[in-house]
Amino acid sequence: MDMAETPSTFMLKPGASAPDFTLPDSGGTPHALAQVAGDKGTLVVFACNHCPYVILLAGLLGQAARCMKDQGIATVAISSNDVENYPQDSPDKMAEFAREHGWDFPYLYDESQDVAKAYGAACTPDFFLFDGDRKLFYAGQFDESRPKNGRQPDGADLFAAVAALLNGEAAPANPRPSTGCNIKWKPGQEPR
Repeated sequence: MDMAETPSTFMLKPGASAPDFTLPDSGGTPHALAQVAGDKGTLVVFACNHCPYVILLAGLLGQAARCMKDQGIATVAISSNDVENYPQDSPDKMAEFAREHGWDFPYLYDESQDVAKAYGAACTPDFFLFDGDRKLFYAGQFDESRPKNGRQPDGADLFAAVAALLNGEAAPANPRPSTGCNIKWKPGQEPR
């Protein structure tokens, strides 16, 4: 499987408002950002079903989302990949992936890829943590784990950002960008 590492682009700057969206889940039910946002914060994760980087941390992300939900931070995942060329990421397989990894948060499909562009998402996974006012608090990696580096996911970077947000502290300085597989853009849809 081709696994070219792509870093996040940090296009959204700290304090930027979360771009609004209404996207369907795998069953076609629409979910708006306002409906899925948490009182104290919202974690938006760009993900997909086949990426080894996502698969590596998917189980821990499911556990973390349950803990964060109890603290007022909601999680939503979005798949923006071109499913014509990557059918393993199609919506009918998203529900299965979510079940398999304990994702009990919305996993939505961005068919137009417009939401990924609005967020400046470049890779899977790509993490964006917003505060209760939906202002960007943290964009960065989950942790230091990668499929080929032998480190097990621990969520250290994301968890430190969540703790800082909940404790009213400053966001982590100079976060390391997320790294993963590039978003699979439809022909002619690549961001400029």
